[in-house]
Amino acid sequence: MEKIQWQRNPHKNLHPQTAAIANFREMERAMKFHRTLPDYAPTPLASLESLANYLGLGEIFVKDESYRFGLNSFKILGSSYAIANYLDEEYTKELNSFSTIKEKIKTLPSRVFATATAGNHGLGLAWTVKQFGQQSVVFMPKGSCLRKLDNLRALGAQAEITTLNYDDTVQYVSRLAQERNWILIQDTAWDGYVDTPKLIMQGYLTILGECLKQLKIIEKEQPTHVILQAGVGSFAGTIVEGLKQLVSTSIIFIVVEPTKADCFFQSGCSADGTVKNASGDLSTMMAGLACRDPNPIAWNILKNIVDCFVTCPDHVAAKGMRILGNPLDKDPRIISGESGAVPLGFLVEVCKNPLLKDLKKALELNTTSRILLISTEGDTDPENYRAICWDGKYPTFEE
Repeated sequence: MEKIQWQRNPHKNLHPQTAAIANFREMERAMKFHRTLPDYAPTPLASLESLANYLGLGEIFVKDESYRFGLNSFKILGSSYAIANYLDEEYTKELNSFSTIKEKIKTLPSRVFATATAGNHGLGLAWTVKQFGQQSVVFMPKGSCLRKLDNLRALGAQAEITTLNYDDTVQYVSRLAQERNWILIQDTAWDGYVDTPKLIMQGYLTILGECLKQLKIIEKEQPTHVILQAGVGSFAGTIVEGLKQLVSTSIIFIVVEPTKADCFFQSGCSADGTVKNASGDLSTMMAGLACRDPNPIAWNILKNIVDCFVTCPDHVAAKGMRILGNPLDKDPRIISGESGAVPLGFLVEVCKNPLLKDLKKALELNTTSRILLISTEGDTDPENYRAICWDGKYPTFEE
């Protein structure tokens, strides 16, 4: 049975240079725009006091992104921000409101926005494009959830599932966009394509801005530990750099990935800190994290700041889903999907599994620890969610 693997980050820099992605000005700019979107509301920050006591920790906070604009995922924050910046032809230091941009472009010919997605990013793009009265084309990798395909089409997207894996689907859409004059809105970067991924990453800063404000409102101290899931790493890179820039206290950062989609773990293993591809075949139920190639912008952030890289088999994420959906005592219930629940599943394993006692000690997890997790998605694949939480799919131990 696959087990959790971990390694300290040998490339951590005690005085890292900022990547100019996440800072207070950029966070305020993103939040100011997102507040103008229809039906905007901050997503809840849940305190799992009973679970923290059970695990011998001080506090556990979970930011629940399943409430984001009714789309069950955080991804819309990045795609909407990038698209708005593209459409706002008067972009300088400020960004116009949603309604102002929509009014300004209503007499112009519609554009076609394209992307590759495992589902959540594409839904955010399709929703945004529909709000602005534009067109969207979305391609999904092989094995994608048919429910997500139907949801994309319901939002007006021209959507289909390819015979390629995620990373190859990204390159396929990139070529089509060049040939057909589509506007590519992709949440990872490569040589010659960096501006849009940076904007997408900055859009995620709204999560951080809300979270810091919520902690302040409930008079809770800043986190000592942050556990973040990584696919291409755009989300993790943004949150890590943002917290490094905006929080005065020292934080231990942990990045978790699927065992068979371990590009950051492998990059951390490189002697010279160069980016590496995943060692596995990307076969994981954590579809939103099934990426072969890291976002190089994100890697340049994470390699300098993260303390520990971890790989987790699918059963760890499944356990996280079951625990969040069936909470202890008065802890709130959180519906978290496969990619959203893996940080919590990892936290429980490292605290309760005696085989991981060395890792628990290395991460300084104890009764003074204040843990921040972000559940990035809800039950975006309802059938698989029920199979896991009702039927016991992906059990922790082999039968």
